[in-house]
Amino acid sequence: MTFADLGLSDELLKAVNEAGYDTPTPIQAQAIPPVLMMKDIIGIAQTGTGKTASFVLPMIDILAHGRARALMPRSLILEPTRELAAQVAENFEKYGKYHKLSMALLIGGVQMGDQVRALEKGVDVLIATPGRLMDLFQRGKILLNGCSMLVIDEADRMLDMGFIPDIEEICTKLPAQRQTLLFSATMPAPIKKLADRFLSNPKSIEVARPATASTNITQRLVKVDSRKKRDALRAMLKAEEVQSAVIFCNRKTTVRELNKSLQSHGFKSGEIHGDIDQSARIAELERFRAGTVSILVASDVAARGLDIKGVSHVFNFDAPWHPDDYVHRIGRTGRAGASGVAITFVTPEDAEAIDNIQKLIGQKIEMIDAPTAAAAAPTSAPAEEGRSDRGRRRDSRKDDRAGERNREERARDEPVRDERKQDERKRDEPRAARAENNGARARRPEPVGDGPDEGWNGPVPEFLSFGFQG
Repeated sequence: MTFADLGLSDELLKAVNEAGYDTPTPIQAQAIPPVLMMKDIIGIAQTGTGKTASFVLPMIDILAHGRARALMPRSLILEPTRELAAQVAENFEKYGKYHKLSMALLIGGVQMGDQVRALEKGVDVLIATPGRLMDLFQRGKILLNGCSMLVIDEADRMLDMGFIPDIEEICTKLPAQRQTLLFSATMPAPIKKLADRFLSNPKSIEVARPATASTNITQRLVKVDSRKKRDALRAMLKAEEVQSAVIFCNRKTTVRELNKSLQSHGFKSGEIHGDIDQSARIAELERFRAGTVSILVASDVAARGLDIKGVSHVFNFDAPWHPDDYVHRIGRTGRAGASGVAITFVTPEDAEAIDNIQKLIGQKIEMIDAPTAAAAAPTSAPAEEGRSDRGRRRDSRKDDRAGERNREERARDEPVRDERKQDERKRDEPRAARAENNGARARRPEPVGDGPDEGWNGPVPEFLSFGFQG
Protein backbone atom coordinates (compact mmCIF):
# COMPACT_ATOMS: atom_id res chain seq x y z
CA MET A 1 0.00 0.00 0.00
CA THR A 2 1.14 3.55 -0.78
CA PHE A 3 -0.11 6.97 0.33
CA ALA A 4 -1.79 7.28 -3.08
CA ASP A 5 -4.17 4.47 -2.03
CA LEU A 6 -5.47 6.43 0.97
CA GLY A 7 -7.47 9.08 -0.91
CA LEU A 8 -5.18 12.05 -0.28
CA SER A 9 -4.99 14.97 -2.74
CA ASP A 10 -2.32 15.24 -5.41
CA GLU A 11 -0.82 18.32 -3.72
CA LEU A 12 -0.50 16.47 -0.44
CA LEU A 13 0.96 13.38 -2.10
CA LYS A 14 3.58 15.60 -3.75
CA ALA A 15 4.60 17.06 -0.37
CA VAL A 16 4.73 13.61 1.24
CA ASN A 17 6.88 12.28 -1.60
CA GLU A 18 9.27 15.23 -1.33
CA ALA A 19 9.59 14.49 2.39
CA GLY A 20 10.88 11.03 1.45
CA TYR A 21 7.89 8.86 2.33
CA ASP A 22 5.94 6.53 0.07
CA THR A 23 4.59 3.75 2.33
CA PRO A 24 2.24 4.58 5.24
CA THR A 25 2.75 3.03 8.67
CA PRO A 26 -0.03 0.77 10.04
CA ILE A 27 -1.62 3.55 12.12
CA GLN A 28 -1.55 5.90 9.11
CA ALA A 29 -3.03 3.29 6.75
CA GLN A 30 -5.89 2.55 9.15
CA ALA A 31 -6.61 6.08 10.43
CA ILE A 32 -6.37 8.33 7.36
CA PRO A 33 -9.33 6.95 5.34
CA PRO A 34 -11.91 7.17 8.20
CA VAL A 35 -10.62 10.63 9.18
CA LEU A 36 -11.21 11.77 5.58
CA MET A 37 -14.73 10.33 5.93
CA MET A 38 -15.23 12.69 8.92
CA LYS A 39 -15.50 9.90 11.51
CA ASP A 40 -14.38 10.15 15.14
CA ILE A 41 -11.25 8.13 15.88
CA ILE A 42 -9.57 6.52 18.89
CA GLY A 43 -6.04 5.63 17.84
CA ILE A 44 -3.90 3.43 20.11
CA ALA A 45 -0.34 2.84 18.97
CA GLN A 46 3.09 2.60 20.54
CA THR A 47 5.34 5.62 20.32
CA GLY A 48 7.28 6.13 17.10
CA THR A 49 4.63 4.63 14.79
CA GLY A 50 3.67 7.81 12.95
CA LYS A 51 0.59 8.96 14.89
CA THR A 52 1.24 12.63 14.06
CA ALA A 53 1.05 12.20 10.28
CA SER A 54 -2.06 10.03 10.69
CA PHE A 55 -4.05 13.12 11.68
CA VAL A 56 -1.99 15.94 10.11
CA LEU A 57 -2.28 14.60 6.55
CA PRO A 58 -6.07 14.18 6.39
CA MET A 59 -6.61 17.46 8.29
CA ILE A 60 -4.75 19.38 5.59
CA ASP A 61 -7.05 18.02 2.87
CA ILE A 62 -10.19 18.56 4.97
CA LEU A 63 -9.25 22.17 5.78
CA ALA A 64 -8.27 22.96 2.18
CA HIS A 65 -11.89 23.96 1.58
CA GLY A 66 -13.14 26.86 3.67
CA ARG A 67 -12.03 30.20 5.03
CA ALA A 68 -10.75 31.20 8.46
CA ARG A 69 -12.38 34.01 10.46
CA ALA A 70 -10.81 36.31 13.04
CA LEU A 71 -10.43 34.79 16.54
CA MET A 72 -12.28 31.64 15.40
CA PRO A 73 -9.90 28.79 14.51
CA ARG A 74 -11.37 26.11 12.26
CA SER A 75 -9.53 23.22 13.95
CA LEU A 76 -7.76 22.63 17.25
CA ILE A 77 -4.92 20.27 18.17
CA LEU A 78 -4.13 19.87 21.88
CA GLU A 79 -0.63 18.75 22.88
CA PRO A 80 0.71 18.17 26.43
CA THR A 81 4.07 19.95 25.95
CA ARG A 82 5.58 22.80 24.00
CA GLU A 83 8.02 20.51 22.23
CA LEU A 84 5.25 18.25 20.93
CA ALA A 85 3.20 21.25 19.81
CA ALA A 86 6.19 22.67 17.94
CA GLN A 87 6.80 19.29 16.31
CA VAL A 88 3.21 19.11 15.04
CA ALA A 89 3.63 22.64 13.66
CA GLU A 90 6.71 21.47 11.76
CA ASN A 91 4.67 18.63 10.26
CA PHE A 92 1.94 21.00 9.09
CA GLU A 93 4.52 23.28 7.55
CA LYS A 94 6.27 20.38 5.78
CA TYR A 95 3.19 18.61 4.42
CA GLY A 96 1.01 21.69 3.86
CA LYS A 97 3.41 23.69 1.71
CA TYR A 98 1.18 23.34 -1.37
CA HIS A 99 -1.96 24.41 0.51
CA LYS A 100 -2.83 27.95 1.52
CA LEU A 101 -3.54 27.27 5.15
CA SER A 102 -2.75 29.52 8.12
CA MET A 103 -1.57 28.21 11.46
CA ALA A 104 -1.06 29.53 14.99
CA LEU A 105 0.97 27.95 17.78
CA LEU A 106 -0.15 28.71 21.34
CA ILE A 107 2.47 27.63 23.88
CA GLY A 108 3.89 29.04 27.08
CA GLY A 109 7.21 30.84 27.05
CA VAL A 110 6.38 32.77 23.86
CA GLN A 111 5.27 36.39 23.56
CA MET A 112 1.48 36.37 23.93
CA GLY A 113 1.12 39.46 21.72
CA ASP A 114 2.38 37.64 18.63
CA GLN A 115 -0.07 34.80 19.26
CA VAL A 116 -3.01 37.20 19.66
CA ARG A 117 -2.13 38.98 16.39
CA ALA A 118 -2.04 35.64 14.58
CA LEU A 119 -5.48 34.75 15.97
CA GLU A 120 -6.89 38.12 14.94
CA LYS A 121 -5.99 37.39 11.33
CA GLY A 122 -7.85 34.08 11.49
CA VAL A 123 -6.26 30.60 11.45
CA ASP A 124 -7.20 27.29 9.91
CA VAL A 125 -5.12 25.25 12.35
CA LEU A 126 -4.61 26.07 16.02
CA ILE A 127 -1.98 23.98 17.85
CA ALA A 128 -1.94 24.59 21.59
CA THR A 129 -1.05 23.41 25.05
CA PRO A 130 -4.10 23.45 27.35
CA GLY A 131 -2.68 26.02 29.80
CA ARG A 132 -1.99 28.78 27.26
CA LEU A 133 -5.24 28.07 25.38
CA MET A 134 -7.33 28.46 28.54
CA ASP A 135 -5.43 31.61 29.45
CA LEU A 136 -6.23 33.28 26.12
CA PHE A 137 -9.82 32.02 26.17
CA GLN A 138 -10.43 33.53 29.60
CA ARG A 139 -9.00 36.84 28.34
CA GLY A 140 -11.52 36.81 25.49
CA LYS A 141 -8.82 36.56 22.84
CA ILE A 142 -10.16 33.41 21.19
CA LEU A 143 -13.54 31.90 20.33
CA LEU A 144 -13.95 28.15 19.95
CA ASN A 145 -17.50 27.96 18.58
CA GLY A 146 -16.23 27.84 15.00
CA CYS A 147 -13.94 24.85 15.57
CA SER A 148 -15.24 21.83 13.66
CA MET A 149 -12.31 19.48 14.28
CA LEU A 150 -10.54 18.57 17.54
CA VAL A 151 -7.44 16.42 18.02
CA ILE A 152 -6.38 15.30 21.51
CA ASP A 153 -2.84 13.97 21.12
CA GLU A 154 -0.83 11.99 23.71
CA ALA A 155 -3.95 11.71 25.87
CA ASP A 156 -2.26 9.55 28.50
CA ARG A 157 0.44 12.18 28.95
CA MET A 158 -2.33 14.78 29.37
CA LEU A 159 -3.63 12.62 32.20
CA ASP A 160 -0.21 12.39 33.86
CA MET A 161 0.21 16.17 33.71
CA GLY A 162 -3.21 16.90 35.19
CA PHE A 163 -4.70 18.43 32.04
CA ILE A 164 -7.85 16.30 31.84
CA PRO A 165 -10.08 18.87 33.68
CA ASP A 166 -8.87 21.57 31.25
CA ILE A 167 -9.59 19.33 28.27
CA GLU A 168 -13.08 18.59 29.56
CA GLU A 169 -13.75 22.32 29.89
CA ILE A 170 -12.33 23.02 26.43
CA CYS A 171 -14.59 20.35 24.93
CA THR A 172 -17.66 22.06 26.41
CA LYS A 173 -16.71 25.27 24.58
CA LEU A 174 -16.58 23.57 21.17
CA PRO A 175 -19.56 22.93 18.87
CA ALA A 176 -21.47 19.76 19.67
CA GLN A 177 -21.32 18.78 16.00
CA ARG A 178 -17.63 18.28 15.38
CA GLN A 179 -15.10 15.62 14.47
CA THR A 180 -12.90 14.46 17.36
CA LEU A 181 -9.71 12.41 17.08
CA LEU A 182 -8.04 10.99 20.20
CA PHE A 183 -4.57 9.45 20.04
CA SER A 184 -2.69 7.80 22.88
CA ALA A 185 -0.08 5.15 23.55
CA THR A 186 -2.10 3.72 26.45
CA MET A 187 -5.77 3.75 27.41
CA PRO A 188 -6.20 4.11 31.19
CA ALA A 189 -9.70 4.33 32.64
CA PRO A 190 -9.88 8.18 32.83
CA ILE A 191 -9.02 8.44 29.12
CA LYS A 192 -11.67 5.83 28.26
CA LYS A 193 -14.18 7.87 30.25
CA LEU A 194 -13.15 11.03 28.37
CA ALA A 195 -13.57 9.28 25.02
CA ASP A 196 -17.00 7.91 25.98
CA ARG A 197 -18.16 11.38 26.93
CA PHE A 198 -16.87 13.50 24.07
CA LEU A 199 -16.53 11.19 21.04
CA SER A 200 -19.48 10.10 18.92
CA ASN A 201 -19.49 6.45 17.82
CA PRO A 202 -15.69 6.46 17.35
CA LYS A 203 -13.77 3.97 15.26
CA SER A 204 -11.10 2.29 17.42
CA ILE A 205 -7.74 1.58 15.82
CA GLU A 206 -5.09 -0.36 17.70
CA VAL A 207 -1.91 -1.30 15.89
CA ALA A 208 -0.04 -2.61 18.95
CA ARG A 209 -0.97 -3.78 22.40
CA PRO A 210 -1.11 -0.74 24.71
CA ALA A 211 2.12 0.02 26.55
CA THR A 212 4.31 -2.27 24.47
CA ALA A 213 7.83 -1.47 23.36
CA SER A 214 8.89 -1.64 19.73
CA THR A 215 10.29 -5.00 18.66
CA ASN A 216 13.12 -3.07 16.95
CA ILE A 217 14.55 -2.09 20.34
CA THR A 218 17.00 -4.37 22.15
CA GLN A 219 16.39 -3.90 25.87
CA ARG A 220 18.88 -4.58 28.64
CA LEU A 221 19.09 -4.05 32.38
CA VAL A 222 22.50 -3.29 33.87
CA LYS A 223 23.06 -4.19 37.53
CA VAL A 224 25.15 -1.40 39.02
CA ASP A 225 26.23 0.05 42.35
CA SER A 226 24.55 3.44 42.74
CA ARG A 227 27.94 5.00 43.54
CA LYS A 228 29.43 3.71 40.27
CA LYS A 229 26.68 4.70 37.84
CA ARG A 230 28.76 7.34 36.09
CA ASP A 231 31.72 5.00 35.67
CA ALA A 232 29.43 2.37 34.16
CA LEU A 233 27.78 4.90 31.85
CA ARG A 234 31.08 6.20 30.53
CA ALA A 235 32.29 2.65 29.95
CA MET A 236 29.19 1.75 27.98
CA LEU A 237 29.29 4.95 25.94
CA LYS A 238 32.78 3.91 24.85
CA ALA A 239 32.18 0.17 24.50
CA GLU A 240 28.80 0.28 22.74
CA GLU A 241 28.51 1.41 19.11
CA VAL A 242 26.84 4.64 20.16
CA GLN A 243 26.12 6.97 17.26
CA SER A 244 23.85 9.24 19.29
CA ALA A 245 22.17 8.72 22.64
CA VAL A 246 19.53 10.18 24.92
CA ILE A 247 20.23 9.68 28.63
CA PHE A 248 17.19 10.02 30.90
CA CYS A 249 17.35 11.07 34.56
CA ASN A 250 14.51 11.42 37.04
CA ARG A 251 15.57 14.81 38.40
CA LYS A 252 16.72 18.09 36.89
CA THR A 253 19.64 18.29 39.31
CA THR A 254 20.87 14.91 38.11
CA VAL A 255 20.58 16.06 34.48
CA ARG A 256 22.75 19.12 35.13
CA GLU A 257 25.39 17.30 37.16
CA LEU A 258 25.62 14.33 34.78
CA ASN A 259 25.99 16.59 31.74
CA LYS A 260 28.83 18.50 33.40
CA SER A 261 30.50 15.23 34.35
CA LEU A 262 30.29 13.88 30.79
CA GLN A 263 31.65 17.10 29.33
CA SER A 264 34.55 17.05 31.78
CA HIS A 265 35.42 13.58 30.49
CA GLY A 266 35.50 14.73 26.88
CA PHE A 267 32.04 13.72 25.68
CA LYS A 268 30.04 16.03 23.40
CA SER A 269 26.86 16.28 25.43
CA GLY A 270 24.02 18.71 26.02
CA GLU A 271 21.05 18.87 28.39
CA ILE A 272 17.33 19.57 28.35
CA HIS A 273 14.97 19.83 31.32
CA GLY A 274 12.11 21.88 32.70
CA ASP A 275 14.26 24.69 34.12
CA ILE A 276 15.58 25.62 30.66
CA ASP A 277 13.50 28.24 28.85
CA GLN A 278 11.82 27.40 25.56
CA SER A 279 14.31 29.07 23.22
CA ALA A 280 17.22 27.24 24.90
CA ARG A 281 15.35 23.91 24.72
CA ILE A 282 14.78 24.31 21.00
CA ALA A 283 18.39 25.35 20.42
CA GLU A 284 19.66 22.32 22.33
CA LEU A 285 17.41 19.95 20.38
CA GLU A 286 18.62 21.47 17.12
CA ARG A 287 22.25 20.97 18.19
CA PHE A 288 21.45 17.33 18.88
CA ARG A 289 19.63 16.85 15.57
CA ALA A 290 22.51 18.48 13.71
CA GLY A 291 25.09 16.26 15.42
CA THR A 292 26.90 19.12 17.15
CA VAL A 293 26.36 17.11 20.32
CA SER A 294 25.94 13.35 20.14
CA ILE A 295 24.59 12.84 23.67
CA LEU A 296 21.50 14.52 25.11
CA VAL A 297 20.98 14.26 28.88
CA ALA A 298 17.30 14.82 29.57
CA SER A 299 14.47 14.72 32.05
CA ASP A 300 11.08 13.31 31.06
CA VAL A 301 10.30 16.58 29.24
CA ALA A 302 11.91 14.84 26.22
CA ALA A 303 10.40 11.40 26.79
CA ARG A 304 7.19 11.62 24.82
CA GLY A 305 6.56 12.13 21.16
CA LEU A 306 9.76 13.90 20.15
CA ASP A 307 10.84 12.53 16.78
CA ILE A 308 14.64 12.69 16.66
CA LYS A 309 15.94 10.55 13.83
CA GLY A 310 19.00 8.37 14.16
CA VAL A 311 19.09 7.93 17.95
CA SER A 312 20.96 4.64 18.31
CA HIS A 313 20.78 4.30 22.12
CA VAL A 314 18.64 5.30 25.06
CA PHE A 315 20.12 5.07 28.55
CA ASN A 316 17.94 5.21 31.65
CA PHE A 317 20.52 6.56 34.09
CA ASP A 318 17.69 6.42 36.65
CA ALA A 319 15.02 3.74 36.40
CA PRO A 320 11.75 5.63 35.78
CA TRP A 321 9.38 5.93 38.69
CA HIS A 322 6.32 5.21 36.54
CA PRO A 323 6.33 2.18 34.20
CA ASP A 324 4.54 4.05 31.38
CA ASP A 325 7.47 6.47 31.25
CA TYR A 326 9.79 3.57 30.44
CA VAL A 327 7.88 2.81 27.23
CA HIS A 328 7.98 6.43 26.15
CA ARG A 329 11.64 6.93 27.03
CA ILE A 330 12.95 3.97 25.08
CA GLY A 331 10.68 4.94 22.18
CA ARG A 332 13.17 7.71 21.30
CA THR A 333 15.21 4.98 19.57
CA GLY A 334 14.12 2.29 17.12
CA ARG A 335 11.89 4.73 15.24
CA ALA A 336 10.58 4.44 11.67
CA GLY A 337 11.72 0.84 11.33
CA ALA A 338 15.30 1.45 12.52
CA SER A 339 16.89 -0.67 15.24
CA GLY A 340 17.90 0.69 18.62
CA VAL A 341 19.25 -0.24 22.04
CA ALA A 342 17.72 0.70 25.42
CA ILE A 343 19.83 0.25 28.55
CA THR A 344 18.52 0.81 32.07
CA PHE A 345 20.78 1.02 35.11
CA VAL A 346 19.35 -0.90 38.03
CA THR A 347 20.30 -0.51 41.69
CA PRO A 348 18.88 -2.63 44.54
CA GLU A 349 16.45 0.21 45.31
CA ASP A 350 14.95 -0.07 41.81
CA ALA A 351 13.66 -3.65 42.18
CA GLU A 352 9.99 -2.67 42.50
CA ALA A 353 10.12 -0.17 39.62
CA ILE A 354 11.71 -2.74 37.30
CA ASP A 355 9.18 -5.38 38.30
CA ASN A 356 6.34 -2.98 37.42
CA ILE A 357 7.95 -2.18 34.06
CA GLN A 358 8.27 -5.85 33.13
CA LYS A 359 4.66 -6.49 34.12
CA LEU A 360 3.50 -3.57 31.96
CA ILE A 361 5.38 -4.56 28.81
CA GLY A 362 4.71 -8.26 29.35
CA GLN A 363 8.26 -9.48 28.98
CA LYS A 364 11.40 -10.17 30.98
CA ILE A 365 14.31 -7.87 30.19
CA GLU A 366 17.80 -9.34 30.01
CA MET A 367 19.99 -8.46 33.01
CA ILE A 368 23.74 -7.98 32.51
CA ASP A 369 26.55 -6.92 34.81
CA ALA A 370 27.98 -3.43 34.72
CA PRO A 371 31.29 -2.87 32.91
CA THR A 372 34.37 -2.74 35.11
CA ALA A 373 35.55 0.62 36.40
CA ALA A 374 38.75 0.28 34.37
CA ALA A 375 36.75 0.26 31.15
CA ALA A 376 35.35 3.67 32.01
CA ALA A 377 38.76 5.36 32.14
CA PRO A 378 39.05 7.73 29.15
CA THR A 379 41.92 7.00 26.80
CA SER A 380 42.04 10.13 24.71
CA ALA A 381 39.58 12.64 26.15
CA PRO A 382 41.12 16.12 26.04
CA ALA A 383 39.89 16.98 29.52
CA GLU A 384 41.90 14.13 31.00
CA GLU A 385 45.23 14.73 29.28
CA GLY A 386 47.98 15.63 31.73
CA ARG A 387 45.80 15.16 34.76
CA SER A 388 47.38 13.77 37.90
CA ASP A 389 46.16 10.72 39.77
CA ARG A 390 45.22 13.06 42.63
CA GLY A 391 43.00 15.07 40.25
CA ARG A 392 41.24 11.94 39.00
CA ARG A 393 40.67 10.71 42.55
CA ARG A 394 39.25 14.12 43.46
CA ASP A 395 36.81 13.93 40.51
CA SER A 396 35.84 10.40 41.50
CA ARG A 397 35.09 11.51 45.06
CA LYS A 398 33.09 14.43 43.69
CA ASP A 399 31.05 12.07 41.50
CA ASP A 400 30.45 9.81 44.50
CA ARG A 401 29.25 12.74 46.61
CA ALA A 402 26.91 13.89 43.83
CA GLY A 403 25.58 10.34 43.51
CA GLU A 404 24.91 10.25 47.25
CA ARG A 405 23.00 13.54 47.02
CA ASN A 406 20.89 12.18 44.18
CA ARG A 407 20.04 9.05 46.17
CA GLU A 408 18.97 11.18 49.12
CA GLU A 409 16.82 13.37 46.83
CA ARG A 410 15.31 10.27 45.24
CA ALA A 411 14.41 8.90 48.66
CA ARG A 412 12.76 12.20 49.61
CA ASP A 413 10.74 12.41 46.42
CA GLU A 414 9.73 8.75 46.06
CA PRO A 415 5.93 8.40 46.36
CA VAL A 416 4.57 6.73 49.47
CA ARG A 417 3.44 3.27 48.41
CA ASP A 418 1.83 2.13 51.63
CA GLU A 419 0.81 3.46 55.02
CA ARG A 420 3.84 1.98 56.72
CA LYS A 421 6.15 4.36 54.87
CA GLN A 422 6.04 7.55 56.90
CA ASP A 423 7.95 9.83 54.52
CA GLU A 424 5.59 12.70 55.22
CA ARG A 425 7.73 13.60 58.23
CA LYS A 426 10.72 14.27 56.02
CA ARG A 427 8.80 16.63 53.76
CA ASP A 428 7.56 18.57 56.80
CA GLU A 429 11.02 19.11 58.33
CA PRO A 430 12.15 22.75 58.46
CA ARG A 431 14.36 23.80 55.55
CA ALA A 432 17.36 24.46 57.79
CA ALA A 433 17.17 21.06 59.46
CA ARG A 434 16.81 19.31 56.12
CA ALA A 435 19.83 21.12 54.70
CA GLU A 436 21.88 20.13 57.75
CA ASN A 437 20.87 16.47 57.43
CA ASN A 438 21.46 16.17 53.71
CA GLY A 439 24.41 18.51 53.25
CA ALA A 440 22.66 20.42 50.47
CA ARG A 441 19.86 22.85 49.91
CA ALA A 442 16.49 21.07 49.78
CA ARG A 443 15.12 20.61 46.31
CA ARG A 444 11.57 20.09 45.13
CA PRO A 445 10.50 17.34 42.71
CA GLU A 446 10.54 18.36 39.09
CA PRO A 447 7.23 19.96 38.04
CA VAL A 448 5.31 18.10 35.38
CA GLY A 449 3.15 20.91 34.06
CA ASP A 450 3.72 23.09 31.02
CA GLY A 451 2.58 26.39 32.47
CA PRO A 452 2.56 29.61 30.48
CA ASP A 453 4.65 31.63 32.92
CA GLU A 454 8.18 30.73 31.80
CA GLY A 455 9.58 33.67 29.85
CA TRP A 456 11.08 33.51 26.37
CA ASN A 457 12.67 36.74 25.27
CA GLY A 458 14.64 35.30 22.37
CA PRO A 459 13.66 35.32 18.68
CA VAL A 460 11.05 32.85 17.46
CA PRO A 461 12.71 30.07 15.40
CA GLU A 462 11.74 29.84 11.75
CA PHE A 463 9.74 26.62 12.10
CA LEU A 464 7.56 28.26 14.79
CA SER A 465 6.32 30.90 12.31
CA PHE A 466 2.62 31.51 12.56
CA GLY A 467 1.66 30.73 8.98
CA PHE A 468 2.70 29.09 5.79
CA GLN A 469 1.60 29.69 2.24
CA GLY A 470 1.49 27.47 -0.78
